[in-house]
Amino acid sequence: MNSLHDPETGALPPTAQPRRVLRMRAGVLAEVDDLVVDEVPVALVYNGISHAVMMATPADLEDFALGFTLSEEIIVGPGQCYGIDVEPAAGGVAVQIEIAGSAFMALKERRRSLTGRTGCGLCGVDSLDQVCRALPCLPPARGFHVDGVRRALGAIGAEQTLTKLTGAAHAAAWCGMDGTLHIVREDVGRHNALDKVIGAMARERAAPGAGFLLITSRVSFEMAQKAAVAGVSALVGMSAPTLAAVELADKAGLTLLAFARGNDFVCYTHADRLGLAGA
Repeated sequence: MNSLHDPETGALPPTAQPRRVLRMRAGVLAEVDDLVVDEVPVALVYNGISHAVMMATPADLEDFALGFTLSEEIIVGPGQCYGIDVEPAAGGVAVQIEIAGSAFMALKERRRSLTGRTGCGLCGVDSLDQVCRALPCLPPARGFHVDGVRRALGAIGAEQTLTKLTGAAHAAAWCGMDGTLHIVREDVGRHNALDKVIGAMARERAAPGAGFLLITSRVSFEMAQKAAVAGVSALVGMSAPTLAAVELADKAGLTLLAFARGNDFVCYTHADRLGLAGA
């Protein structure tokens, strides 16, 4: 079955496709039905000019487009985004994004050409200055407590529908300080999943200081950078961090937890801002 949509129907591609596979388990070979996560080229087109093509799971693309536009600082706030239209196109999906003229002029001056690939967060950046961007000095995450982290960790698995079906998706979540999952998004790309959450936060006008971000992937430099740009003061990752991510979080005032599973975690930065009573 072709994983891309039929341009004549106007339908978007599915997020997963069935496949007949040969599986070895416990020494037994068997033909079984399986689901494979889909990824398609998604072109982000600003004011009619294609800027980036990212491989992404074709769901929540309006959130993805807005989150990417904000986290890459193409616009300074959601008010500079005037409209987003998702259009099936031959070979993939085109997301038409209308932004303010001043933001579009600044975008053209940056002369960036991002040809995306799964898991790529910095591809196409043409100078080191564009990598190490100026970040806001984040205020302490008020009410950020170990109990909320554990509650969120215990709840995230039930919300990972695509991951359960395919085993090949990352998830990101916006959580209240008490651990309630308010927004959960999945994607084959960990950066895309986080951008989708950031976009949904902007659409729902969520206050960045009112909660924390949880990601099921490792915490890399660009994931920490996206969280800081979004104005979120605490980031929890279920896998390992990189040194660059830890150093960025330390400098920006971002409380960073990693290796967060069950009741366990490692706090790498600003541990004084993490409530530990009863831990």
